[in-house]
Order: sequence, then structure tokens, then C-alpha cells
Amino acid sequence: MPFNFSNKTVLITGGARGQGAAEVRMFAAAGARVVIGDVVDDEGLALAREIGSACAFHHLDVSSETDWRETVAFAKTKFGGLHVLVNNAGISLRGVDLVGTKRADWDRVLAVNLTGPFLGMQAAAPAMRDSGGGSIVNIGSTAGINGHFAAAYSASKWGLRGLTKAAAHDFAGWNIRVNAVHPSIVQTPMVAGSANFVAAMESMTPLARGASLEDVANAVMFLASEEASFLTGLDLPVDGGFSALGTYTEVRRRALGQGALK
Repeated sequence: MPFNFSNKTVLITGGARGQGAAEVRMFAAAGARVVIGDVVDDEGLALAREIGSACAFHHLDVSSETDWRETVAFAKTKFGGLHVLVNNAGISLRGVDLVGTKRADWDRVLAVNLTGPFLGMQAAAPAMRDSGGGSIVNIGSTAGINGHFAAAYSASKWGLRGLTKAAAHDFAGWNIRVNAVHPSIVQTPMVAGSANFVAAMESMTPLARGASLEDVANAVMFLASEEASFLTGLDLPVDGGFSALGTYTEVRRRALGQGALK
């Protein structure tokens, strides 16, 4: 059954491009009124114009409490309420070990990937409560499920899992569900120039590919929908089996000389 978000307002951070833009388009196609929150104003405004009157852009730096307050207020004024928040905005920091990680880079990654969703839920949850409840979906990563070598990025995504569960406890009485989606490799600008890393990840993924933008967006929409009305505090890997089966996929290859089934 197709998802139906008629009469629902959805706020998506990092919604101007890549994975966020795919989510914006899919929610809008399902009848939602969508607010794009991003720091790339030109791209966000262009996407909102492309979609039409059911979509609007508002500048949002997720590390700014002021920006969050103004964006939530904009959503309420523009579309009459707020029902879904997708904390999609994120940045990565690869190619540097823990000792080599600069404090400024550490602070920046955590500000966007962890403090951003924290501030967003603080700002959005009361508006969602006043709209009758709804759903928050945080975009994590398999770097927050498996041991990972990028200290700042990994710490931010492990932290997001704990934050998701704390929020699920706190907001249950407001009829707000809080869940997290954890993609592995998704073909977005975030992995541009990382061909060797992408190939290594795909080789240890039982389904032998990375996620498409639509794979992730469909999982987000499911958790945001009424079809998932009894799910909260959930970690959902969208990773082709990487988290659950990836280690033994490589063991099988090494021990038995068998790769992924064709």
C-alpha cells in the first residue's frame, strides 16, 4: 500500500541535495507538505520551486538554536503544524586517525551530526505534540553499529543511537515516536572520491551493492508513517546485510573461496 502523508507537515534537514532531496521528493509525492531545512540556500530554494506550493525552504544551520526555533516556527506558520522531523543533515570526516583529528574538526562533526538532532528534537517536539503527535527519524550510520575507524564520525553516530532512545522514552507520552535509520554506503557527494572505500564496503555486503537514495528514503517514510505506529526506539540498518552478516561474508570468502552469489 502506498504511503499517505496527506495533511502532514514534514521537516527534513539537509534536504537540498543527495539523500535529503530524495526524501523531500518522496514525501511530497505521498501528499506531504514539506519544509526543506539546509544551509545551501540556492539549491534548497530551487528544489522547493521544482516541487511547488506544497514545499518550502528555510535556511537552517542545525547547530544553531536560533535557526531551529525560526525554522519550526516557519513550518507552523506556513503549513499549520508539524508532524514529522527527519534529522538527515550530516557531515563526515575520513582519512584521519584519532591522534591526527583536530579539535576544530571534532567539534564541527559533533555539532552537525549529534548536537544538531538534539537541538532539532528540542525545538520540534513541542510543535509536534501540539499537532497531535508524529514521528522523528534520525539518520545514523552503520558506523554507529559496527566498530569504525573515523573517530569523530563514529562517535557522533554512536551518540545518535543513544539520543534516539532517550528521546523515544521522553516523547512517548506526547504520541511522538523516535527511530533511527542506519545506512551503510549510499551514493551521495559524501562518498565522492572514496572509490576504494566504497568498493571494500560493497565487497563485504551480502547484497553486493550500496544503498540507493530510494532504499534509504523508503525506510525513512515507513518509520514516519502510520504503518509503523507501534515502532519506537528502533535502530534499522539499511545496509544490505552488512551489519548482521558482513564479517562472515568475508570469512566465507577467505575460508571457502566463495564470493557473493551471482
